Amino acid sequence: MNHSQRALLRLQLTPNLGRSSLFKLHRCFGDFTAAVNASVTAWKASGVAVPLQEHIPRESDSQVKKTLERLISLDVRLISFWDPGYPPLLREIHDPPALVYVRGELPRQECFAIVGSRRATAQGLIITQQLAATLAQQDICIVSGLARGIDAAAHRGALEAQGTTIAVLGCGIDRIYPPENSRLFHDILKSGAILSEYPPGAPPLAGHFPGRNRIISGLSRGVLIVEAAEKSGSLITGDFALEQGRELFAVPGGLNYVNSRGTNRLLKDGAQLVTEAEDILQALWPDRQSKVARQTQDAFVSSLSPAARAVYLCLGFEPLHIDNIARTCCLTPMELSAILLDLELQGGVQALPGNLYIRSRS
Repeated sequence: MNHSQRALLRLQLTPNLGRSSLFKLHRCFGDFTAAVNASVTAWKASGVAVPLQEHIPRESDSQVKKTLERLISLDVRLISFWDPGYPPLLREIHDPPALVYVRGELPRQECFAIVGSRRATAQGLIITQQLAATLAQQDICIVSGLARGIDAAAHRGALEAQGTTIAVLGCGIDRIYPPENSRLFHDILKSGAILSEYPPGAPPLAGHFPGRNRIISGLSRGVLIVEAAEKSGSLITGDFALEQGRELFAVPGGLNYVNSRGTNRLLKDGAQLVTEAEDILQALWPDRQSKVARQTQDAFVSSLSPAARAVYLCLGFEPLHIDNIARTCCLTPMELSAILLDLELQGGVQALPGNLYIRSRS
């Protein structure tokens, strides 16, 4: 870590000295080392409150030393807004972070965000993993927030497809939240990155997450919301996406599902409807439509018997009860049970509680 980065770290650890003040100091001094060493008169000219200067911790301060040791031990990099390695799309938003802490390697390919409910349904988790995996196969990095539910499924889908993913935290880079995603956290580090704008040790406070959400959308070409209740925090990410000029997508859901009320409202308000990854690719990357995935899907469908093909094509993102499938496909319960079991063994369908079934291939 060079002198300017150490100075920047000291400034960020200064109580009540926030993002806007860091930008003012850089505009005035052009370098953070000059800012921490500035005279009171020069500091006053920057527009940042003079009392803040008195509270800048010295490099010998125990908090600074402890933080530096923590960053070095975890191989964390500080990337400021003025560094060439700063994510280019994030630089374009109206309130970019002055600096981000990064573990792992920030992927160079374009990014797409997938977020949703922490209390996701089994159906929502399956859909999310399918979509994330298909996009990752097209060399698109999946961005999410490492939260329970949809976020975790998005990261897992990208990793299962041997793709890349970025997790944006609402706490310090040295904390894993929620704790049950510890293994996922470390899996992401192997082929992607963990990113936070909060200093090491920062707790996952509720007030941190809206800021985290603006970074998720800011890094990405577009944002997909898979499941969200009417007042879901995921809708905040959607609002940021629209403010930042990003494309907003949503997966529709049943009228009686609490987790579909937010996404269905987004669709009524003009979000782009998604029922398969092709919808996203066509809107943002028409030259990357998943021909390989489509060919694989076509080959799978062609390999099925006429009755199995009818059952498979009858299914989609919405779970269907076995009785409805039987009526639609004109099959007896015994015939249908045998076909569903065979399709499940081939990875074509997924059984859900309550004799419900959903397609497992996107």
